[in-house]
Formats: sequence, structure tokens, C-alpha cells
Amino acid sequence: MQSKELNGKYGLIILAAGRSERLGSPKQLLSYQGKNLLQHTIDIALESRIGPVMVVMGASIQQISPQLELNSLIITENPNWESGMASSIVYGLHSLLMQFPDCEAVILMVCDQPHVNKNLLKKLIKKHEDSGSSIVASSYKNIQGTPALFHKKHFDELSALKGDTGARSLIKQHAALIESIPFELGSIDIDTMQDYRNLLK
Repeated sequence: MQSKELNGKYGLIILAAGRSERLGSPKQLLSYQGKNLLQHTIDIALESRIGPVMVVMGASIQQISPQLELNSLIITENPNWESGMASSIVYGLHSLLMQFPDCEAVILMVCDQPHVNKNLLKKLIKKHEDSGSSIVASSYKNIQGTPALFHKKHFDELSALKGDTGARSLIKQHAALIESIPFELGSIDIDTMQDYRNLLK
């Protein structure tokens, strides 16, 4: 359990509930820089010291969780993970707000963008605070996506998401409001074994 003294103003939600169907085995456990891919993402989130870190798990949780360092984490299991990423956002946000009800904004992350770093996460916060924008996304290859910050004014909309569209539908809906941070390597994610081989090169 993380101390509420850390900073409950911002929270980070790592979405890691998927089955990794195209890969054929849990992408969360792929080895990267001496640890598994999910632990790598968790460590980046913790090192940012932005706020509490919530990890949403689902598929293969019994296989994955023993291989994580759980002392500094809040874990929630999404029983509806098969319905799509939206359900993990809903579960993660609900679980975070149950413990940190005064949270002003959340950053949504995924576990298969290996080039995310703590400076990028801090830049999302700074852009939000400097601009006043209620959504700050990462920008890569003409896409605005994760990691992305959402102010609490959008929490009801996040909670109403359904299916496999994730938060990108909300980003498109509010395109006129959005600020973004350049993140050229954000387009590199791990969906197939070829993606993973390319990463290791």
C-alpha cells in the first residue's frame, strides 16, 4: 500500500489486463532491461513520484503477479477485462478514487510502451498546470494517445467508456481542448513477437 502522504493530487493508472492474444503469451512478462515489461513500466511510474500508482490486471493475473514487486503498488483485478480496455479504465479509476478521493487528475498508461520515462510523465503534469488544459496527451505519428492526463472534470466520461476504444475516443471527442507533449517513440508498442524482436535490436 502506498502512503497517502506521497501526493494524492495526481494518480497513475497502468492498464495491464489484456490477454496479449497476438503475441501468444503475456506481454507483461517479456524481458526488457533486466526486468519484465510491466515491472519496467511500474518502476517508471514510481520513480516519477507524481502520486499513487494503480495497476489494473486481468488475464493471467496468477501468472504475472508473483513476478512483480508489489510492496509499493495498488493492484486491482478487472473481472470484465475481456470486454475491452474501457472496463479496465473504469475499474482502475474507481479503485484509485476509493483510496484517494481528492485526486484531481489521473495519467493513463499502458504496459507495452517501453520508451515511456519519468520526464515524459512530469511534462504531462507541467503542461496541464501551465496551460490549464483538462486533457494532455502524448503525440506521435499524428496520434494523440497514452500516456495521457485527464482532469477530474472528465472522470464521469472515463467511467462511462465501453468496449475496446479506451480513452482515445474521449481524446478525439475533446480534440479542441487538448494539449500534447511530443513523444516520438510512443508509436513503439509490443503487440507481436516481431515488435519485441525489433525492440531488442
